[in-house]
Amino acid sequence: MGILNDSGSPELLCATITVLYMLALTSNGLLLLVITVDSQLHVPMYFLIRQLSLMDLLFTSVVTPKAVMDFLLNENTISFGGCALQMFLALMLGGAEDLLLAFMAYDRYVAICHPLNYMVFMRPKVCWFMVAAAWVLASLSAFVYTVYTMHYPFCMSRKIRHLLCEIPPLLKLACADTSRYELFVYVMGVTFLIPPLFTIISSYALILCTVFRMPSSEGKQKALVTCSSHLMVVGMFYGAATFMYVLPSSLHNPKQDNIISLFYTVVTPALNPLIYSLRNKEVMGALKRVLGKYML
Repeated sequence: MGILNDSGSPELLCATITVLYMLALTSNGLLLLVITVDSQLHVPMYFLIRQLSLMDLLFTSVVTPKAVMDFLLNENTISFGGCALQMFLALMLGGAEDLLLAFMAYDRYVAICHPLNYMVFMRPKVCWFMVAAAWVLASLSAFVYTVYTMHYPFCMSRKIRHLLCEIPPLLKLACADTSRYELFVYVMGVTFLIPPLFTIISSYALILCTVFRMPSSEGKQKALVTCSSHLMVVGMFYGAATFMYVLPSSLHNPKQDNIISLFYTVVTPALNPLIYSLRNKEVMGALKRVLGKYML
């Protein structure tokens, strides 16, 4: 398993992945610390952003350290159990992030369109329910996918030309008819992706309608900047997820799949904190307060 040795410049790719992983660790770790420690950020929006940072941190850590160490040690192997565990964790974290992004869009909709009722609709119990629902539903879905995928006999080549254990590349190694299961993966992929995506699009459409009716140009600018950064994250995540789990297998090829996998397991977790929060004045102010408190 692995793609680094198959690339044209494996050392350069390994170095790039390592730098991006360290960036993801640092940025997400700082964001988790700041939101947890600074009481001024103990509001629903940052509660959900903290969960996103946690998911990104775990997601990239499921894949990246093993890929880099395998390249450095020249040992690109993974056990059957290790492959199943990696698949389960990746599917769980990806599914949880899928649902969380929809909840975050709803949070912004309530904050901008119904500001007077914000703390009613987004009270702590509701926030905890959203987070719990994302984790539980994603875990159940990942468990079903993993068990069913790994029950196939893999009697062909055991070489996975892929960054991690995922459904599409594993099914190519199965020596059984997987057409029905591929259809099931497609249907479930659409079912799991479309409702959250519809929620996100609807929320931001309503937000834009409200924003354009605002009398204050400063309020408009702040809302548009916040929404545009959120939509960048959504576009990166759903674009990659749609390519991997909704497009028919006939449209997949190993090179494209590996680029997409690198994007959502390494690049996106590194960029999300920078796009979502670390450009935010509130977060930067909180970061200065926290660092000043612990470093002085």
